[in-house]
Amino acid sequence: MAFSGFFSALPAIAVLAILIVVHELGHFMAARLQGIYANKFSIGFGPILWKYQGPETEYALRAFPLGGFVGFPDDDPDANGIDPNDPNLLRNRPLLDRAIVISAGVIANLIFAYLILVIQVGTVGMQQISQPGVMIDGFFKVTEVTPQAQAAGLQVGDSLFLDGAKDGNKFDVAYDPGAKTATLLLTTTPVEVQIARKDDSGKVTPSKVTLTTAIAPNGTGPTGISVKPTPAIQAGLKPGDVVLALNDHTFKQSVREIQIFQQTIRDNPNQPVQMKVSRGGEVFTVAVTPQANDENEGTIGVGLSPNGEVERVRVNGLAALAAGAEQFQSIVNDTIAGFGQLISRFSKVADQVAGPVAIVAVGAKIAQSDAANLFQFAALISINLAIINILPLPALDGGHLAFLLIEGVRGKPLPSNVQDGVMQTGLMLLLGLGIFLIIRDTANLLPQ
Repeated sequence: MAFSGFFSALPAIAVLAILIVVHELGHFMAARLQGIYANKFSIGFGPILWKYQGPETEYALRAFPLGGFVGFPDDDPDANGIDPNDPNLLRNRPLLDRAIVISAGVIANLIFAYLILVIQVGTVGMQQISQPGVMIDGFFKVTEVTPQAQAAGLQVGDSLFLDGAKDGNKFDVAYDPGAKTATLLLTTTPVEVQIARKDDSGKVTPSKVTLTTAIAPNGTGPTGISVKPTPAIQAGLKPGDVVLALNDHTFKQSVREIQIFQQTIRDNPNQPVQMKVSRGGEVFTVAVTPQANDENEGTIGVGLSPNGEVERVRVNGLAALAAGAEQFQSIVNDTIAGFGQLISRFSKVADQVAGPVAIVAVGAKIAQSDAANLFQFAALISINLAIINILPLPALDGGHLAFLLIEGVRGKPLPSNVQDGVMQTGLMLLLGLGIFLIIRDTANLLPQ
């Protein structure tokens, strides 16, 4: 079992290794193409596991696979037989030349991600949903139960889940705006539903119950279940509805449409949003006012799912370049938005920050379920690596660029001891964070 887990992780490990090589190769080639000396090319940090001494450069693999670096003989040129005033030392080059070398790793990762996406859409194809729109699933909080519902196994406080595609036509919801109450009805009987119940310790246990009723001439029957009247219920939305448009966005077949739906709702607390809805062949417009939660984010109290099956569509020729660019832009936008949420919603999303172990675990699952998704995985990690590295933080490429900016403003660089102190501190913090994430993610993967 352990061996099978290791072998399933190999594709993800290979992807990470390739992305690190691409990043460092960007720095290395930018230096070499400008005639700048580069005497070390290393993958990883710490003790050397393997090395090869080329005519001008030492190539090495090191113990801690948390990145890599390209070394320059600027600190001790004499030891390398180089005149300290040699114009081909990185430190003696103009600001622009140095900025190109420092930023080349980020540029290499972005170009590589785009090329990976172009190859993906032209070979295995890009994922899309078989039909446009976003499906509404039922997500109800039980507020009151009759003996009929209790006999079926339901309790006040239970959460009830309905699959919009499979169960949408089996249920109806009756909302009384005067009493502000909502009751769940059946349109067929019996029906099995999924519920979740939280115990005193806070542990959530899923289970299934079967609801039965007598169907009246109007086509519905009572379940004896009252549910919380969410904004979606108050607006008349029902499980199985398909939202075709939300405000000025028309939902297409992209796998990102659910994210767009969620973000629009979050961004409009207490502000009505307009939905174009399809139900049983009828299309109508409804206004829904998201309710603000404790973090002033909008919620409407529904589950969401794709409106159809996930399929792959190949794009050939020049169209693949455009499709790859569209995919690239989507991932970049999502990544930047993710970093924004890390700042604005730190308490909720901090635990989603992943280290190498968690990334490899995700990649291993992807490789086992659908190896074609490794293209998207590689592009996503490559873009994340680029954006993280461009941040103006010590030990990252953005930190070096920040020092160049300060040098450009001051007309001279900061003292070497200041730069070295900041960079070494940043490197130790970066390694510490990496080790912490490795330990945490490894512990999370162990059986509890």
